Amino acid sequence: MQTDMKNRTVLVTGSTDGIGKETALQLARLGAQVLLHGRDKEKGMAVLEEIRGSTGNDRLQFFQADLSMQKQVRKMAAEIRKSNDRLHVLINNAGTFEPERRITEDGLEKTFSVNYLAQFLLSRELLDLMVKSAPARIINVASIAHVNGTIDWSNLQGERHYEGFDAYARSKLAGILFTYSLARRLNGTGITVNSLHPGVIKTKLLQAGFGNFPGGTPEKGARTSVYLASCAEVEGISGQYFEECEVARSSPRSNNQELQEELWRISEQLTGSDGRTL
Repeated sequence: MQTDMKNRTVLVTGSTDGIGKETALQLARLGAQVLLHGRDKEKGMAVLEEIRGSTGNDRLQFFQADLSMQKQVRKMAAEIRKSNDRLHVLINNAGTFEPERRITEDGLEKTFSVNYLAQFLLSRELLDLMVKSAPARIINVASIAHVNGTIDWSNLQGERHYEGFDAYARSKLAGILFTYSLARRLNGTGITVNSLHPGVIKTKLLQAGFGNFPGGTPEKGARTSVYLASCAEVEGISGQYFEECEVARSSPRSNNQELQEELWRISEQLTGSDGRTL
């Protein structure tokens, strides 16, 4: 059974294409106020109008930010806080696959920055708004690729060795480690935190990493995100990993609490947020 989404505000990052766009479309169809995000304002506004035309939902906003730049993540969070007095669901969906090592203006490896550090920082920047909106949900889109991910503190930014799939798997493992850490910290606040594998979906990201690899449709890829955002039966469930709308077991490495806590500490340092209590 779905929660009434007509009084719910949802932010979907990376929602101008692929799984994120389909997730935003389906949630708009359910009547939610949907906050779209993308790097390109012209493309973002075109998607907003497309979703509005398809659903008849006028409760749409677009926010522009390059998630590889922490100052833009903070700026977007500030804009969202200023224009919305509630945020019930945050879906950290945005992602990238970089075959070659690229360094952001913050001096960090891009895959790790976009796929993981941006969700760490954005979630923290929006926490006060979400606590005020509770019950609320944070949903981190991960990948089955996390099972191949490793955390080597001496090569976290690919400084000693870089391979595109390794970097992607590492970033997705980090997202699940973060999910479990954040869920513990938010226990009792009314905010739940879960992660998911959307399936192997034919998107631009998949093509960038694996070429003409067969995959499912964005509609299928959005299914578990929409389920976690809208279904009443997951109310109160937190600190879980989902596949195909069911709780699944993430990798043994992702369940290492010592690793989770060390990543949290380093993430605070890398985002300059270690002085803030959570």
